[in-house]
Amino acid sequence: MMRRLLPIFLLILSTKTWARITFEDGAYPELATSSRGLAMGNAYICKVDDASSVYYNPAGLGTVRFPHLHLSNLHLETNRGWLRMGGGGPLTAASTNFMKGFSLDGTRTLLLNNLGTLSHSRFHFLPNFTARYISMGYLYSKQTRATISTEPGALFEYADRTDHGPFLGLNISLFGGVLKFGASATYLFRSEAINEADANTTIKLQSSDYDKGTMLLVTSGFKLTMPVAPLPIIAIKMNNATSQDFSASGTNTKPTKIKQSIDVGFSITPQIGKGVRLHLETNFKDATFAHSELSTARRWGAGMELDVARTFFFRLGYGDGFGSLGLGVKSKKLEFDLTTYAVDTTSSQYRGKEDRRFVLSLSSGF
Repeated sequence: MMRRLLPIFLLILSTKTWARITFEDGAYPELATSSRGLAMGNAYICKVDDASSVYYNPAGLGTVRFPHLHLSNLHLETNRGWLRMGGGGPLTAASTNFMKGFSLDGTRTLLLNNLGTLSHSRFHFLPNFTARYISMGYLYSKQTRATISTEPGALFEYADRTDHGPFLGLNISLFGGVLKFGASATYLFRSEAINEADANTTIKLQSSDYDKGTMLLVTSGFKLTMPVAPLPIIAIKMNNATSQDFSASGTNTKPTKIKQSIDVGFSITPQIGKGVRLHLETNFKDATFAHSELSTARRWGAGMELDVARTFFFRLGYGDGFGSLGLGVKSKKLEFDLTTYAVDTTSSQYRGKEDRRFVLSLSSGF
């Protein structure tokens, strides 16, 4: 019996499409990442004090300094591979290649001339009204990753995800702000396709090719700020706090459930001069090891932010095994940040293979 079944089993294995490329949800669980946080090794759950609190730690809404309505909260992110493909080659081809990089099939054609390159792009738009204790707005996020290996006959591997939906975050502060509790809820619509295809055939995904679903994603957080210099903070954040799963949309398969995980952090913020502060923070991602594929070393992140007059910022970090760096300028009406950070593209190794990324974020409003 086993001898008869073995050839059939081997045939199934040889014909089934196995996708290897995916997203880094274990190390980067936030629906909307912060350029500021990424520059600090994504160690940000203690410091966060802006609209990013909704996804990094809603307890951070208790330290928002000024209310603002930001209608153009933009995050643009690409990696070294995407820039090489889009800007490489003759100058006359650069503009065409650049535009191709924004479509899945255009990326496929560029990768055919750049085998072994990993292409990554991320864009999110987060218009919001945020004040102390509350934030509300709408999230739109688009991520695309793709590659074609150098092996003969290699397939086009891709991962394409769109998230969007309204969100609301609330905070309660007790004992003069020593204890802060917060929670946010996003009515999330997710559409994603993670698969492989013939590298030499035009790809045009239909609605039925995507996994689609909706859910109420709740993020909860806690901060204990010790009322002594240099303001030590202990923070805890829970992703998918209510452990909800997606409801399928129509006949489409529902997306993979977002795992419930807990991040913990510790920070200090000494005053080192008149109007100058130095923030130091370390985080441990997924302390409950829900993402068992990640090595323990990859869960650590650490960073620093030098704050000059709450206007100019210099940031350094170390997360996922690689260094990060960022510069920022901030006023009541405008925030501008430039960041570079890196991700380990292996699943369980530490400092396996670097994917260097570059981020520009701009937020303006009233």
